[in-house]
Amino acid sequence: MSAPTGRRRAIAKALTALLPLAPYADMEKIRADAGAAHMKTLPPTIAVWLATIAHIRHAHTDYEKLLGEGYDRDSARFFVIEQTNEVLTHWRATRLLEGDDEDE
Repeated sequence: MSAPTGRRRAIAKALTALLPLAPYADMEKIRADAGAAHMKTLPPTIAVWLATIAHIRHAHTDYEKLLGEGYDRDSARFFVIEQTNEVLTHWRATRLLEGDDEDE
């Protein structure tokens, strides 16, 4: 079941505002993740941010490799903050990931 039209529009607007230069394929994956059922209680801007960080972490950093090497999630997340921010900067994101951001 897809998100209501108003929410889809709000997610699309938040995504465009946050990531003006993200590639289409990445934007589509983030859009789908932000619209997922488990995100529906979150404001669209928060859902987009969380989906963005998760997507970048899994698709554009060494996060999965670090997990495979035995690092716990928090340690692996810490070690990919710089890589995550490089992708966000490349996409001209209006926000970067801070080391003390929680639940991201």
